[in-house]
Amino acid sequence: MDDLEKAVLISFDESGSVDNVLKSQALAFCEQVKESPSICRICIERLCFSKLVQVQFWCLQCLYDSLRDRYGSMGVEEKSFIRKSVFSMICYESVEGENAVRVLDSPVFIKNKLAQVVVILIYLEYPVVWPSLFLDFLPHLSKGVLVIDMFCRVLNSLDDEFISLDYPRSGEEYGAAARIKDSMRQQCIAQIVRACYDIVSMYRNSEPDMCANVLDSLRRYISWIDIGLVANDAFTQLLFELLLLEGLLDQLRGASAKCILAMVSKRMDPKPKLSLLQNLQIRRVFGLVTEGSDSELVSAVSSLVTGFATEVLECRKRLNPEDGKGIADELLNEVLPSVFYIMQPSVFNTIQNSEVDTTFSFIQFLSSYVGTMKNLTSLTESQQHHVGQILEGIRALVQYDPVYRNNCDVLDKVGKEEEERMGEFRKDLFVLLRCIGRVAPDVTQMFIRNSLARAGTSPVDRNVEEVEAALSLFYALGESLNEELMRTGSGFLGDLVLMLLSTRFPCHSNRLVALVYLETISRYMKFVQESTQCIPLVLGAFLDERGIHHPNPNVCQRASYLFMRVVKLLKGKLVPYIETILQSLQDTVARFTSMNVASKTDSGSEDGSHIFEAIGLLIGMEEVPLEKQSKYLSALLTPLCQQVEVSLESAKTPSPANIANIQQIIMAINALSKGFSERLVTASRPAIGLMFKQTLDVLLQILVVFPKIDPLRSKVTSFIHRMVEILGTSVFPYLPKALEQLLTESQPKELAALLVLLNQLICKFSTAVNDILEEVYPTIAGRIFNVLPRDVIPSGPGGVTEEIRELEELQRLFFTFLHVIATHGLSSVFLSPSSRGYLEPTMQLLLYTSCNHKEITVRKACVQIFIRLIKDWCTRPNGEETVPGFQNFVIEAFAMNCCLYSVLDKSFEFRDANTLVLFGEIVLAQRTMYEKFGNDFLMHFVSKGFPTVHCPQDLAEQYCHKVQADDVKALKSFYQSFIENLRQQQNGSLVFR
Repeated sequence: MDDLEKAVLISFDESGSVDNVLKSQALAFCEQVKESPSICRICIERLCFSKLVQVQFWCLQCLYDSLRDRYGSMGVEEKSFIRKSVFSMICYESVEGENAVRVLDSPVFIKNKLAQVVVILIYLEYPVVWPSLFLDFLPHLSKGVLVIDMFCRVLNSLDDEFISLDYPRSGEEYGAAARIKDSMRQQCIAQIVRACYDIVSMYRNSEPDMCANVLDSLRRYISWIDIGLVANDAFTQLLFELLLLEGLLDQLRGASAKCILAMVSKRMDPKPKLSLLQNLQIRRVFGLVTEGSDSELVSAVSSLVTGFATEVLECRKRLNPEDGKGIADELLNEVLPSVFYIMQPSVFNTIQNSEVDTTFSFIQFLSSYVGTMKNLTSLTESQQHHVGQILEGIRALVQYDPVYRNNCDVLDKVGKEEEERMGEFRKDLFVLLRCIGRVAPDVTQMFIRNSLARAGTSPVDRNVEEVEAALSLFYALGESLNEELMRTGSGFLGDLVLMLLSTRFPCHSNRLVALVYLETISRYMKFVQESTQCIPLVLGAFLDERGIHHPNPNVCQRASYLFMRVVKLLKGKLVPYIETILQSLQDTVARFTSMNVASKTDSGSEDGSHIFEAIGLLIGMEEVPLEKQSKYLSALLTPLCQQVEVSLESAKTPSPANIANIQQIIMAINALSKGFSERLVTASRPAIGLMFKQTLDVLLQILVVFPKIDPLRSKVTSFIHRMVEILGTSVFPYLPKALEQLLTESQPKELAALLVLLNQLICKFSTAVNDILEEVYPTIAGRIFNVLPRDVIPSGPGGVTEEIRELEELQRLFFTFLHVIATHGLSSVFLSPSSRGYLEPTMQLLLYTSCNHKEITVRKACVQIFIRLIKDWCTRPNGEETVPGFQNFVIEAFAMNCCLYSVLDKSFEFRDANTLVLFGEIVLAQRTMYEKFGNDFLMHFVSKGFPTVHCPQDLAEQYCHKVQADDVKALKSFYQSFIENLRQQQNGSLVFR
């Protein structure tokens, strides 16, 4: 073993026993050898004498790299030496005497690497330099298995590297592939096909594995060779013999099927293609689909049957009746029973596990077949039968495997994975179902009706899966039905919905069945909305053990949400049933109105909000008499408020369970209030409003007693939002106390939540909240200026942290807050005696942000604030300034920095839609300044600003005319070209950022 071999072995070592320094030295030595001008000769010599596979692999890789990277610089003699040496290796001949090592005796991965070397030579030299490569190789196939195997590897590698369309290629590679294919067609492809035929005929019994490999290699080439080379009596007969011969190796039979499929799939004109398909007599293989032998053979035959059916259908689409469309119909009718048999789960799952492409092609064929019926006025009896068989296949395929029944019921890890897998697997099948539903609605609806009826009486061991599948099909069908059809329930649809509502399946306790049952009812609620006689059945399904009272907490939670949606939809039609509904929900509501905390935590993930929202929607309607409404509402609010009061009195330091209890109560009350409108609460029935005010008073105490507990603070704030919406101005007396408590915290998250509340108040009540704002603004401004930096929020060393995200959110909300104040006639708040101290830092912050903030929408808001403040503060009825110094600040700072310098910045991208909107606001600001300040603005902007950017005099004069004209649109168009002209010139000392 010389130094090179030692270095290669060390560099390939993965055991970890080699010292890192030594390994680095070995790698460096190997790289040094690779740079040698005689590297190809070194590699070939080593391949002749070294039996170490690491050395063989390294040498072949070096040879490949050298040919790829420096072939052009090699001499004629060196190229010839490489060519002859490599050819000797693949022909199992000695390169350096009889005792030399033969590479074909090496492991598979070495032979694959040798095949790559041959292919790079083909790429570089065929057909110009080495035209006889393939013809020279063919006689050596008589040496037996090793050389035939190598020949297959070369063909496969050539296909993978250059010819196959399964991989993305460069233009150069496409050109090389065309050159190689054209040359092979002219010189040798007929001989290669003949050699394959002879090899398979000779070795079919003694070397079936090798024959399978030969056919697999040939299959790759059928798509671009003359079809007559394989679609002839001799070769076709051989392939079918192999495929149909029982006892033969299944891999060889499968390879034969794939070759026939390649012939079937070859792109041809429809008439000769149909003739080919007819002559193949493919019906001979239909029986193999039912054999159920090796999965690889079943998959290959299924692919062949599907491919054949797809090609026949494609021919049928492209042919006229006189060109043989009838023949296509006959072939299609022959193959369809086998296609439908493949839909049996035992067969389909086999091909799905081995060939994903086959299952996709299969569904695609069925969709295409159904698509041919789209424009037909009615289906023939045969077509209806075929559609029925497809539907039966879909029903069988979408069923869960009973093996996973318990896993899916308790939803453990295995159950979740199976549910996700089935959800993904079902998508294409449900699309197919909906396609059938459109072309054959009556057949589809009758099929689902029969499926539901059959599922209800199926054996216990299959009952769950059959019921779930039937319900899922009905649910999926609903996605394709238009609103009119859903509403009227025409055809069998109305009967189906009634059947669904009135059927009690014995497996309703199963989670999957219960969930899909309720989801399906929800999907068809438009029909129930029109057919009010169904309402009692719907209520029964949701309120008994099939829904909200189901033993599984996940079903209870989903049922509560879906019931809330049902109530939203039916609302007024449920008035006669309110007593019944409330009585049915009594035990559910009691879990939240009782003092038993444990019962609430035991209720699974159900927080009560959906149930209480549904109740609120029911009892909050004006159709409910006031006396009953008050009684219902009091029965709910009183015990909930009492619980809060008891918790506040008894718990100085509340336990997690106690906090969770109060949270649930607030959420329940909040959800309950969503059913009540502001008009009802404040105008028509103030007594109801009084009950909510009393509740608000109780819940505000939570902020007093537990001011530092974030979850409670958040929930109470959410309730205040809700009360602002329904109590209107009558909420004002409660706001000082609420805001006082919310201001006790200065953290960014809490301040952000407070700003959201204040923004809501301003947007709803406008100037009516002036006094409240004057009271709280100084405190808020002080807190925010203490927390936020005056310019850019810095990023931490580890990127954007949660703390930085909170600061950015607070900053965004603060600018929204300022914008809402300015645009709702409340700008005087900034000028109140207690707020004056924050005016200057606020203006500076707005100025900096309007020029530099990374979010264009925030910059736009700041410019709009300036426009509003200019209009509010610069009216000058007596020539005096409302805000001394503000006019100068706007003219000297805002106009220059925001309206001129910031838009000259190259980052101000006019092609961006948001930036264009911001630019429009900047132009409007200039027009507003001219209207308010006249020549004071114009003279300063033109005489002080334009010279700094070296603006030509004629452009400056044009600008003055445009600003003075009352046409903002024209000004915007001019100013954009004005800025672009200045950018192009770049002829001054101003550095555009």
